[in-house]
Order: sequence, then structure tokens, then C-alpha cells
Amino acid sequence: MKTTLLIMSTLLMAACSQPQKSSELMTADSVTQALAATDRSEADKTRDARSRPDVTLKMLDIGPGDVVFDVFAGGGYYSELIARIVGEDGKVYLHNNQAYRNFVNDALIQRMSENSMPQLVQHDREVDDLGMEAESLDAAMIIMSYHDLFYDDSKNGWPQVDHQDFMQQIHQGLKKGGRFLIVDHQANEGRQADDSKTLHRIEKDYAIKRIEAIGFKLIAESAVLSNLEDDKNQSVFAPDIRGKTDRFIVVFEKL
Repeated sequence: MKTTLLIMSTLLMAACSQPQKSSELMTADSVTQALAATDRSEADKTRDARSRPDVTLKMLDIGPGDVVFDVFAGGGYYSELIARIVGEDGKVYLHNNQAYRNFVNDALIQRMSENSMPQLVQHDREVDDLGMEAESLDAAMIIMSYHDLFYDDSKNGWPQVDHQDFMQQIHQGLKKGGRFLIVDHQANEGRQADDSKTLHRIEKDYAIKRIEAIGFKLIAESAVLSNLEDDKNQSVFAPDIRGKTDRFIVVFEKL
């Protein structure tokens, strides 16, 4: 009996001593490998320093086989990285509406013309119909463009977005527990979305309040892109602050 107990105890200790590879470690490995890919463009690798995808994509907690919606993806910088992470068994939708394509058309054409990953899909849709199947997504993200949901410039092709409808589409598209991440330019305290058109900024606490009202729960945030020297009183496109604004990162989970 003592011999049997000793053997069982030894086996249990051996099992407990084995390293456990958590989903977080797997995500970290996938992100690191994606960033280190030798066929990435020099422009994308240069952008890494100011965008910190090593942080944001780890917070999104995605891996091989996942389906991700990159909303207002622009030229597809993040979409390509995500495609490398999810692999051929996954999918990433590189979304733009016509207004965004007007700004990023050349960069988007170049990226897609050089794309060799079938899981990277260009997804052109207007804001009133994002074309997502219900509970089909593992994650979604909006990088530097959430404030545009409060931007009204119909004369230049950007009509006011119905925030409630738009965010409900994303919420419905995500699986239960799916993650939604945004990165955006911070506005001064109390400004809420008042600077979204003039300065292209939004207040973090206001964004959190509006997103949680849709049925999301804030689960993580990071200050890695913060810049206390940004006084937040000028446009994010001002030459002396462009690419160096005070930015917040927040991650939500679908309830």
C-alpha cells in the first residue's frame, strides 16, 4: 500500500511540475512570430514602434483558427499581422467603408496585390450593414477610429453614424466571451466626444460608458501608448504631435 501511494505521489508531483502552456503564452508566441516574419514590409516594421502591436494583439487574445473583424482597417497594417496569427484555418476581415477607402486606397491596393494569405479578406461594407454573421467572430477591433462614430462631415462623404446600430452589429457578430478592442486618441477630461470632429479625439471614460451600454464589459486596459506631454488641445494630425498622441487601449468582452 505504501509503495502504491509513493508511486501515485511521485506521478502527481511529476505532472504538476510540467510547464503549462496557457492561451496567453500561445498568443504571445503567435504575436512574436508574426512580428518577426521576414516578408513584412519595412513600412510596417517601422510602424511597430509607435503602434505597439506586441501589446495590443496580445490583449486581443487571438490564435490559430480564430475569426477577427478589423473595423475601419485602413491600409491593413493590423489585418496582415492578425492574418499571420490566425493562420490558414482562421480569417481576418479587412473592413473599410467608401469614405475610408478614399483615404487609404493606394496603400490598400498595394497590400492586397501583394497578399499571399487566403485568410486575409478585403471586406468593403458601409456602416449600416457590416455584413457579419451572428456569433461568428472571436474578436473585433477598431484602431484609432472609434471617435469617427461621432464624426459628422456629410459634405465630405462622412455622414453621422448611428452609434447604437453600429455597435450592436459588432456585438451580435461576436461570440459570447468574444473580445472587442479599441485604441484611440485621448481627449481632455469632460470633453466626451465633443472633439471628435475638430481634434479627432475622444475621452476614454466616455468611450467605455458608451460601449458597456451595448452589452460589453471592460476587462483590460493599457497605458503603454500614453503621452503625458500631449496637452490634447490640438489635432492629432498636427505635425509636432502626429504619431505621438496620448492614446488609450481598452479591451471589452461580450456578455
